[in-house]
Amino acid sequence: MISKSEYAPYFEQYMQLVSVEEMSIVDNLEASQKKFHNLLDNLPVEKHNYAYDEDKWTLKELIQHVIDTERVFCYRALCFARNDKTELPGFDQDIFVDNDNANDRDFYELLSEMDVLRKSTIQMFKSFTSEALLRKGIASKNSISVRALGYLFSGHQLHHVNIIKERYL
Repeated sequence: MISKSEYAPYFEQYMQLVSVEEMSIVDNLEASQKKFHNLLDNLPVEKHNYAYDEDKWTLKELIQHVIDTERVFCYRALCFARNDKTELPGFDQDIFVDNDNANDRDFYELLSEMDVLRKSTIQMFKSFTSEALLRKGIASKNSISVRALGYLFSGHQLHHVNIIKERYL
């Protein structure tokens, strides 16, 4: 069982979306990626660059955001698992989106990139010892465990699956 002391209160919204007691980190990662991919794989082309409001991200930008966030969080997990005590900075998701080229990319290349990234994330988490999973570090001025990060990937992705269903489809 994961303790709420392993992550910042802000992340509770994501942690509530995963099956912490019923499924392992790896099982959650596989299940959330399957939901994400299956939801997006057969969308009509006109949805690829769709944004539900003028100042909101397009679907491609949302996918790129999920990719970028997973990469940032993977770096955090790797540092903390390796017992690096360096405090890591936050990142501004809006600056990332403002400076990506997601809307110029092929929609299915983005999905493929997310598939490959998730496979890499799963392999990284499979390599961590039970001791490494319990290690904590500081990122964005908050303490978080490697284990919490593992579940957070899935929760963040499922959060965006819900947003896609509610606002993009």
